[in-house]
Amino acid sequence: MKTLLVVTILSIVSIPLLAQEKGRGGPVKGVGGGHIPSHGPAPTRVKEPPRAAAPARSFADKAGHPEAPHVHTNNKWIGHDYAKNDPRFHLDHPFEHGRFTGGIGKDHVFRLTGGGPGRFGFGGFFFSVGSFDIGYCNDWLWDSDQIVIYDDPDHDGWYLAYNVRLGTYVHVQYLG
Repeated sequence: MKTLLVVTILSIVSIPLLAQEKGRGGPVKGVGGGHIPSHGPAPTRVKEPPRAAAPARSFADKAGHPEAPHVHTNNKWIGHDYAKNDPRFHLDHPFEHGRFTGGIGKDHVFRLTGGGPGRFGFGGFFFSVGSFDIGYCNDWLWDSDQIVIYDDPDHDGWYLAYNVRLGTYVHVQYLG
């Protein structure tokens, strides 16, 4: 009887430990962890896109910060400095599928309900991550992370999807 009691107690105590997601990424000091930026990024002041064969850039502006575009808990957007005429953002038909009407900004937090970078959704709305940003969302949980959508002030047809858990963001197009 004592053995059964000990096994039962150990099982109950170990449940929270087993429920933790290992290796799934998480907040670092000053980034993510539930912080939601009060506003989107300011328009960039960069005038010219990088020349061909530009060196790979680093977004880890402080020790421990992600190697992806991210937002500090003081609402500073890191990595949103692509020139307005950068060819990566050119769309022949901006807003081809209409404009996102589900709510923009901090007061509209959505939970992802499945998919992946090529097509993900929530609440009947669907988006696609820009091919140039796919590497920055490898640790997103496509079936459960919370995201906030912001307008991209520099690139017509693009939005920014901000991951509340990680504090990172990617450029996305609205698919309808």
